[in-house]
Amino acid sequence: MTVKAEDVSRRYFRRTGGANYFHAVHPVSFEITPGEVILLMGRSGSGKTTLLNMLSGLLTPSEGRVWIDDTDLYALDDRTRSRLRSGRIGMIPQGRSAVDTLTVLENILLPAGLYGRALPTEAAGQWMEKLGIAHLRDARPAELSGGELRRMAIVRALAQDPEVLFADEPTGDLDDENTALVLSELRTFAHRQNRAVFMVTHENDALQYADRIFRMDNGRITGFPES
Repeated sequence: MTVKAEDVSRRYFRRTGGANYFHAVHPVSFEITPGEVILLMGRSGSGKTTLLNMLSGLLTPSEGRVWIDDTDLYALDDRTRSRLRSGRIGMIPQGRSAVDTLTVLENILLPAGLYGRALPTEAAGQWMEKLGIAHLRDARPAELSGGELRRMAIVRALAQDPEVLFADEPTGDLDDENTALVLSELRTFAHRQNRAVFMVTHENDALQYADRIFRMDNGRITGFPES
């Protein structure tokens, strides 16, 4: 699956003595193709998450289009777009995203269950084993550390076998060992499964795992980040 952005931007109205607009993301065009890890780096507030949310179908652009293969993503109604996202797009969000009343395994299987798809129980078990949380399958989110919750969210996305995976600071709560493990597995997932991984991060540890690297400053994308 190819994701293509055409002059995509996001602006917000604000009043500062008079009416004007603030661009969180200035117009940008580029393409995400299978079999690669794309890294988007930048400081907090630079527009990285806003762009990721537009590309993944979560936030309607102010201008421009996002194409999933030949489908104009935001020309779809909300229900159709949600179904497309559930079946083909994976998301590792920032922050906590667990349902407290469900076990770890139930949280991981939830996206498939919501849309009546076959539950990826075997894939979930394999990914939990790889990321070191298999022993927590029956635990509740309140019993988990921040790093364990983060790995659960990563397994939940990967177990659905998405064609493109959007990861927003996926290693933010992880120690060095688990950071290296997760980044290695994401790279392997992209290369061996011919999937695309679009990762937002500010961590330099991720640089060695990327096929393409961009930097975002003040809502604008530039080239390779300065060291």
